[in-house]
Amino acid sequence: MRTRGFVVSPLLSTLLCVAAVGTGIVIGRHDVGVPHDAVTTHGEWVKFANASGDSVRAYVAYPERKDKAPAIIVVHEIYGLTDWEPTVADKFAARGYVAIVPDLLSSRYGMSPSRQDSASKLIATLSDAGVIADLDATYKYVNAQPATEAGNTGIIGFCWGGGTVWKYAAANPRIKAAVPCYGPVRDTAALQSVTATVFAVDAENDARVTGVLPAITAFMSNHHKTFASKVYPGMGHGFLKPGRTGADTPTADEARADIDAFFAKQLQHK
Repeated sequence: MRTRGFVVSPLLSTLLCVAAVGTGIVIGRHDVGVPHDAVTTHGEWVKFANASGDSVRAYVAYPERKDKAPAIIVVHEIYGLTDWEPTVADKFAARGYVAIVPDLLSSRYGMSPSRQDSASKLIATLSDAGVIADLDATYKYVNAQPATEAGNTGIIGFCWGGGTVWKYAAANPRIKAAVPCYGPVRDTAALQSVTATVFAVDAENDARVTGVLPAITAFMSNHHKTFASKVYPGMGHGFLKPGRTGADTPTADEARADIDAFFAKQLQHK
């Protein structure tokens, strides 16, 4: 069932300050159950319409800087939008970016459920066209913000979100830099329209994804795409998220540093 808004409890409604901002609506600086990283106090939950008029819910983190900032779109895993992804956005904001995390279940289901198994079942019902439409709305929203340097946008995603990064980089030629983290690709021919510079982050112990990497590398090279990849030794699928194999290791820190360096170069961010 599609929804064009949010059901808010009476208690929560007393905590949320609702105000029109740009092309969306701010629905509060804090969301139930979602911690905010100490690196920024400029995070807010918003909603905005996609092309069909359905509401997309998202978290936006703003940097402390006097000039306009590049933007980074963060795409969640197959488990929907969890407590973790807003902290990823917060950390990008601490490095000077406007970072936005859309809940890609929200335009159909209101918001991601708290149970990961329930969320993954709902993710399976989403069409590529619907996900692209929500990401188009996210791109439009973040680029319309006064703090954003319009047209200077990157994207990063994890697991299912990594595969979605590949699809969106192929769908939106305005994306400048893309980081699919252990993102599966079923058909390399679908990468034909990718124009962004891509850095693929992969794990050694993740043959389901890395097994396709040679074909991706060959395709990108043969079609003169700007592409690099790195397979991190000893890491398992999802290693950039706390609690996963290798998450709290120097190798995971190395991957995070590589991602930071990639975005800094491609988005010309100091």
